[in-house]
Amino acid sequence: MRYASITDRLASLGSEKWAVHVEARRRRESGEPIIELTIGEPDLPPHESLIAEATRAMLAGRHRYSNGRGEQVVLDALVRKYARRQPGVTADNVLCFPGTQTALFAVMLGLVEASDAVLVGDPLYATYEGVIRATGADQLTVPLHPEHGFHMQAADLERAVTPQCRVLLLNTPHNPTGAVLTAEEIAAIGEVCRRHDLWIVCDEVYEDLVLSGSFASPFDDPRLAERTIVCSSISKSHAAPGFRSGWAVGPTEFARRLLAVSETMLFGGQPFIADMTAYALDNPVDTSARMRQAYRRRVDLIVAALAGSPELVPFPPEAGMFILVDVSGTGMSSAAFAQALLDEEQVAVMPGSSFGTGARDFIRISLTVPDAAIDEACRRMSALAARSGIRKAKRA
Repeated sequence: MRYASITDRLASLGSEKWAVHVEARRRRESGEPIIELTIGEPDLPPHESLIAEATRAMLAGRHRYSNGRGEQVVLDALVRKYARRQPGVTADNVLCFPGTQTALFAVMLGLVEASDAVLVGDPLYATYEGVIRATGADQLTVPLHPEHGFHMQAADLERAVTPQCRVLLLNTPHNPTGAVLTAEEIAAIGEVCRRHDLWIVCDEVYEDLVLSGSFASPFDDPRLAERTIVCSSISKSHAAPGFRSGWAVGPTEFARRLLAVSETMLFGGQPFIADMTAYALDNPVDTSARMRQAYRRRVDLIVAALAGSPELVPFPPEAGMFILVDVSGTGMSSAAFAQALLDEEQVAVMPGSSFGTGARDFIRISLTVPDAAIDEACRRMSALAARSGIRKAKRA
């Protein structure tokens, strides 16, 4: 039988990037005491008021068909949120999707196709390449350098632009590095995008998890709003990844054109989840503040715990729920270190090679487990690093 070429384009871009996580989850489910530090799943539950609102909505009969754009209650809540940042936003600028990932996929389908190219920083979130290549477009990377804090530099973006480029996929706050672009950096990047008539698709799912500095967005710059599309969700901000509630906000013409794509894909979302999302957006709770406090503390814990291991160099994040650790001093690749850590020490982390060439010397550690587990995991990482140092000395 024959298959569409999309299956070939995505063949190595799905679960293969998460092989260590999948193997760790399998071992844990079979009874092994694995310390899992792979994915960004908050260790807090959603606030009880959100569960109560979703339950209320279901009991009230809010479980019938919706529409392609989104329930009015959540559209109104999103208008209130984004109109504070960019006056003039209406429901005509908004589309609802089941999570940021679906929003990004639909947005890319609406903006690029074969013979086009999408620019994205490297390191990059593991699913971005699939989102881009699913459309038939090419991915062009912009190097994000550790010496610049992994902040995209306008000059690097300028050098990467080709005549085929249509979109810059921007991620701030950034996963996996935790970098948070400043308003000045975004303005400089935006000037490049204006000069080359590029869309800016901005993944802002970590907006509420800034640990140091302040959040900025191209959407908030009047000069860039006409070419900016924001994708986000309540998955991280409200510790609610399982509800799959996200959105895209952009120019009216963009939203009008993408509505047909959304309706073809989804034919609407779940009204009871829309009600809960609207409640979450309009009624602040302390979930994100509690996560920020915990993640800052765990970053400090990891930095202190690895201080005695010269082979392991932490790179403290400015935002998000991960920290990168440079493992090149062990003489092992990030993939080899991650596999050895799982096999020898029963600790699961993500190899940086899953996030592009720019992270190939790093592992990514999730901050979403209790402090004691992180402390123990660091002890085991240090033990593995020490053994690798001995092996490296013997080879020398």
